Amino acid sequence: MTRQELLDRLTTIEWDDFEVKESRSELPKNIWETVSAFSNTAGGWIVLGVAQKGGQYKIVGLDNPEKIEQDFYSTLRGSQKFNAPIDATITRFDIDGKIVFAIYIPLSSQKPVYFNSLQNTFIRNGSGDQRATEYERNAMFRNQSFGMMSGKVVPETSFSDLNKSSFESYRRYLKVFNENLKYNNLDDTEFCEKLQITKNGSLTYGGLLMFGNELSIGHHFADFRIDYFEIPGTSYANATNRYTFRISEMENIWEYYLAIIQRLRLYADNVFVGINQMGVGIEESPKLDALREALVNMLMHADYFSPMKSRIRVFTDRIEFENPGGFPRPIDELLRTDVSIPRNPVIAKLFRCAKLCENAGFGLDKMQQWNEEDSKLVSFRDEKMDCALVVFRRMEVKRTIIENPPENPPENPPENPPENPPEKLDDLDVLIVSLLKDNPKITYDKLSDMTGKHRDTIRVHLNTLREKGFIVRVGPDRGGHWEVKI
Repeated sequence: MTRQELLDRLTTIEWDDFEVKESRSELPKNIWETVSAFSNTAGGWIVLGVAQKGGQYKIVGLDNPEKIEQDFYSTLRGSQKFNAPIDATITRFDIDGKIVFAIYIPLSSQKPVYFNSLQNTFIRNGSGDQRATEYERNAMFRNQSFGMMSGKVVPETSFSDLNKSSFESYRRYLKVFNENLKYNNLDDTEFCEKLQITKNGSLTYGGLLMFGNELSIGHHFADFRIDYFEIPGTSYANATNRYTFRISEMENIWEYYLAIIQRLRLYADNVFVGINQMGVGIEESPKLDALREALVNMLMHADYFSPMKSRIRVFTDRIEFENPGGFPRPIDELLRTDVSIPRNPVIAKLFRCAKLCENAGFGLDKMQQWNEEDSKLVSFRDEKMDCALVVFRRMEVKRTIIENPPENPPENPPENPPENPPEKLDDLDVLIVSLLKDNPKITYDKLSDMTGKHRDTIRVHLNTLREKGFIVRVGPDRGGHWEVKI
């Protein structure tokens, strides 16, 4: 902080990262509360030698700055006051012959930070310090351990505790969308060890959450779920129904991802433009990319040990992704830099291997592409340290009401009818097309086995692809083959 920056701040109200204290001859008694609060929340400045009266700041100066500085550093560097080291810095200013200290307290990487006892844990809320609740302290403890938890072994588990269909679906996905991945040719046992799905044959927490079966996950996470609601209104209060659609409960994170991303496609202008040389579908949709990034970000950064659950709510004017577990750094820092601190590193790696998220940082830049598409703001909120919220504003749906519609609508079409919009393919369509291209004589049963979908589902998708002209059946059902036209 420069002298001018300090003077500028003194002309406005007290900020959430800026607090003044008068303290002429000694450290103020409540300074340690503010040190704890800034350490636990987002960092901030403590200014000594300034009084606040009637909403105005007055520089009063310090009578004994050397003693105050020595007492402050001695307390922080000692091992009796605080439970964690605090790397504070003091900048000294001489303003009109009066000495003022600006002390910067950084965000701690070892939270919770408290003095004397755990009950003296404080957080910053607005421009004031508040004692952290037990729930908030527990959230901080979980944040500290989560980098290790996703790779920690789950007792009495093995490969048999995985959902076989989910695991095989993931492996097929990698072979189609990241065919050069070096792990694709490994057998299941070595594949799981390399990606830390297992360690020495036992599942890790990350592997269990990503691919586990319902029984095994339920044994370790009593209420595992991810909520997805579509609400016909701008709030619960003005919605005509509580919700019009809800994702049914899935067994694991991978199954939730596949189900939710299909639903989110309805809210993105994703255009299928063809199949590339590797047989992978190409789509042009910054909006879908933004929603996918937000979804994956939510799934790999969630605090799965929290009583709060991840949830997505689609209102008529916005889409909200709310997640247990706050952002690890202030939002402005995450937007400026490629900070990558995943709460669940194992889950993050599994999504990155599938090319479903950014390799660095939180993907906030990709989420902001929604803003570029619709000229609406994407907001990132972390008012509470135990949860994070990402909001995508939707374009308002305009409706035209015709009071007296004609009894007989015109039969003749317009002279210049609009061109047919580009056809869209979902992930299953793209996967089926790529499999047909690799093996034109592939059978229904083989397609069912390789996609993990029922034979009847495969038949429906094949008929749809045929109707759209993407594929053609040559010859009879037995002995014939498929031709891919895209």
